[in-house]
Amino acid sequence: MHKTLSGAMLALALAGIAVDAGAKGPATKGNEAATAHYFAGLVSGADPKLAELTMFFSQMPKGGDLHHHYSGALYAEQYVDFLDKQGLCVNKTTYRIETNKAVIDAERALPAAQRNCLSSGEVYADDAAYRELLQRWSSKDFRNHGAVQPPPDRQFFQTFGFFGPVSNANFNEGLQTLKQRAIAENVSYIETMFKMAPFSTDAGFDARAWQARDDAELTALMRSQLAQLNQDAGFQRTIDDYVAKIASAAAGIDDDKFTMRYQSYVLRLLAPSQVFSSMVAGFKAAGQSELIVGVNIVGQESQMVSMRDYTLHMKMFQFLKAQYPNVKVALHAGELALGDVAPEGLKFHIDQALALGHADRIGHGIDLAHESNVLGIMKKMREADIPVEINLTSNDFINGVRGEAHPVTLYRKHGVPFVISTDDAGVTRHDLSNEYMLFASRYKPDYAEVKRLSYDSVRYAFLPEAQKQRLKRQLDVRFGKFEADIAALDRQRTAPAR
Repeated sequence: MHKTLSGAMLALALAGIAVDAGAKGPATKGNEAATAHYFAGLVSGADPKLAELTMFFSQMPKGGDLHHHYSGALYAEQYVDFLDKQGLCVNKTTYRIETNKAVIDAERALPAAQRNCLSSGEVYADDAAYRELLQRWSSKDFRNHGAVQPPPDRQFFQTFGFFGPVSNANFNEGLQTLKQRAIAENVSYIETMFKMAPFSTDAGFDARAWQARDDAELTALMRSQLAQLNQDAGFQRTIDDYVAKIASAAAGIDDDKFTMRYQSYVLRLLAPSQVFSSMVAGFKAAGQSELIVGVNIVGQESQMVSMRDYTLHMKMFQFLKAQYPNVKVALHAGELALGDVAPEGLKFHIDQALALGHADRIGHGIDLAHESNVLGIMKKMREADIPVEINLTSNDFINGVRGEAHPVTLYRKHGVPFVISTDDAGVTRHDLSNEYMLFASRYKPDYAEVKRLSYDSVRYAFLPEAQKQRLKRQLDVRFGKFEADIAALDRQRTAPAR
């Protein structure tokens, strides 16, 4: 058999990945056609076959997940496990994690029945407390019961404050969990927004940034601030430490079956000097480490600071992208729906992320239909091959955008590239297979489109071309096996009864 395989395919075979030596022959084309026939039967009619689609996509190879937040991807159950690892406990009244050692020691001295701060085991033993914790730390039960609860966007963003003390540690163990979960659902690559880049504070910069009379004055201010940061040895040490921590967390994650890369990010809710210095750190870190493949901006887009400083942040990206042209940028932009903000706030976010922020990918992009330059946006993204990262569960839960109201319908119609991704699968309790299932059941694509989406999630990864080609070859082999299995299932389904 080895004489019929290319060197790359032989390596995959020796690594234990099934290889069809005739991967481009008639049998493979026949299997692909049979898979397309089987898939068409799942999405046809008024009621798509959801259970069968879930099975189909759980088995289907999915190249990658490109819009992925590390802290929001881990399920709350794992964060409970981390409590004991860090010697912490969770207050069963507030469901906040207690980090004060004196309080923890005092609680542990009490009889178990009197303790208000619970260890991992005590949380699991108290079913009422455990259930309440899951409802506070994730979206569990949000839509299937009638309890008084906060609005969904508040519910979503508040979860990070609950599990923050344990999400900021145990990084390698958390990444290993995400890796094994990805492999189990046939995902070969994750590009995760991992850690916020370090920042510094300068009140003088804050005042001048808000008061700048024009772009020339703002650019001069940013140039002066960048020069100061470049000369600040302490600031550089925080960047070096940041890069080292990511390298340590990433140890042992990559192998022949799975690859993970990391985006640094800034928080759009901070003061201008903090956002700018964090951006500088993120761009510099990406230049220092091959593991860090891009820079992003996160935080609820509808909050007051995010809206007030949105254009300022995009101009910061514009300035730094010119200083670091080889660093990739993915931007959360247009994660807004009608009613989230005043109508004028829906008119420009995606447009500025492209024109000012020089985004290589757009995250969410759900206010598209409201943007003043909607046709120009779609033309630019189509012609410049800039994809949008589609997060169906997240957009439904946080913003109430679903079905035909979701702008994926516009992106598809106008030829804008897009990828399917998860956002915060641990908070909203789903996985990438579910996102493909939602896309297929709602929008009735053919198999060729969903297969292309899997490959596009590698094509648009922030990876060197050689690494993308390696992942593509792995996908070729995995799809060969998958389509052979589905073709056999299709023949079994359509075989005449005896």
